[in-house]
Amino acid sequence: MKPFELIPFQVEEVYERSNEIPPGVRMIDSERMWNEGYKGNDIVIAVIDTGCDKNHRDLQNRIVDGRNFTGGNPTDFHDENGHGTHVAGTIAASFNQQGVAGVAPSSKLLILKAFDSKGHSSYQQIIKAVKYATKWRGPRGEKVRILSMSFGGSEDYAMLHRSIKNAVNQNILVVCAAGNEGDANTRTTERLYPGYYKEVVQVGAVDFNGSLAPFSNSNDEIDLVAPGVNILSTYKNGQYATLSGTSMATPHVAGAAALLLEENEKAFERTLTEPELYGLIIKHTKSLGHSKREEGNGLITFTSDEVDSFEAFFEDLENQ
Repeated sequence: MKPFELIPFQVEEVYERSNEIPPGVRMIDSERMWNEGYKGNDIVIAVIDTGCDKNHRDLQNRIVDGRNFTGGNPTDFHDENGHGTHVAGTIAASFNQQGVAGVAPSSKLLILKAFDSKGHSSYQQIIKAVKYATKWRGPRGEKVRILSMSFGGSEDYAMLHRSIKNAVNQNILVVCAAGNEGDANTRTTERLYPGYYKEVVQVGAVDFNGSLAPFSNSNDEIDLVAPGVNILSTYKNGQYATLSGTSMATPHVAGAAALLLEENEKAFERTLTEPELYGLIIKHTKSLGHSKREEGNGLITFTSDEVDSFEAFFEDLENQ
């Protein structure tokens, strides 16, 4: 089997301090949901990545548990790379009037370290992490509801696919990066796994002007796009950084899913299914005018005034 690596990403700049709501979080209008009282309260999101800086001031209260699959101490999920901490911050950095805030700043993170300091992993490690997320239970019986995976490989492995289908069958929404091998000139089909699997939510990247990022993969399984260029978030060693890649777009969607889950489970007083949550995400997209192979259903956003009645939406699902 070929070794598995993080999707290449670009570190734009590293900062010692920050004090703002990141532009990507603002772009999808997360604040609208916050103002309505939805911040992803206690929704558990598993992040399979390079680990996390669990002592970062913006993340230390968001981590509910963690596991290391790269060898050594299984309880040591410290991030020596920075990628995982950046992803975690975009999802759930605390709204604490300092540093940065994530899309779902009251959600909980299950940190699953499957990549080493150089961003290397294997399909076996990733499969173990997916299975762990599927079976994990928290101290109060909590379950993982969303799984964020900002990585990809060129090979389609049946065991990985099975583990992901099992997670989806267990009511976990799986959100994956599309990949950074896009060709801005030809826009030929670019496929990475697990993003290309039909069962997952595949996320491409746009810049703050809504233009498709030149690196963002295009294919017939793209579901939607999110901010992925010059994304500010938490970073290793208590720092902050701006990074670019579909890896950075993916956690915006994972965080948005947590907000929608909290809002609608409260409204309907029941547990939503994975297809229902997927449907809600697609309802909260807006076309940016790119092709379907580039943007899927469009940009994840909470600003749309065209969202249909959710009562009718759920009725349509039940009749399918």
